[in-house]
Amino acid sequence: MLISPSILSADFTRLGDEIASIACADWLHFDVMDGVFVPNISIGLPVLESVRAITVKTLDVHLMITKPERYVREFCEKGADVLTIHVEATEPAELRRAIDAIHCCGKLAGLSVKPATPIDAVLPYLDSLDLVLVMTVEPGFGGQKFMVDQIPKIAALRGEISRRELQTLIEVDGGVNPETAAICAAHGADVLVAGSDIFKQVGTAARAARIAQLRRAK
Repeated sequence: MLISPSILSADFTRLGDEIASIACADWLHFDVMDGVFVPNISIGLPVLESVRAITVKTLDVHLMITKPERYVREFCEKGADVLTIHVEATEPAELRRAIDAIHCCGKLAGLSVKPATPIDAVLPYLDSLDLVLVMTVEPGFGGQKFMVDQIPKIAALRGEISRRELQTLIEVDGGVNPETAAICAAHGADVLVAGSDIFKQVGTAARAARIAQLRRAK
């Protein structure tokens, strides 16, 4: 299991120290919100470039923005290693072009679905994807409760990936803690995004212990 702490829950007045405190994590999750696709505004290209300058860790960038095809190249150039866009955010032809553009930049391409979107929406693109992100909360805000009714999506996706003999990773974001991590792992998740559950731990040692606990989930 790969653990990708979401810096959305970090203390931005000391972001460099916060990132250093989770050095044992596998990836860093970077949430970008435009206030249109989701009802919140977060961080963007300048912060990504700054974070890229202080870490060699895999930057797992999640674009919660409308018409993401406008910006995929810039996010790749500023430091994203994995770039995930939303299936609901643009037209199908633009989604395909965006996925191709991400790959042309030498990065991993992901596609995400909101809770109300059936997992079937990503299946036409599955052969071209490196990752599918299943949202287990409504995107836009951290600290929400895990939506158990999203678990069948993870299981269905795992079955389809196995049936097609793909290497596509399944990532889960929203309300992840040791209890829900075990549920996700049991149904086929490969990557867990955890924000508040990690950053509410006080001190580097406590955060490292929580990351290790999530990584062992089964």
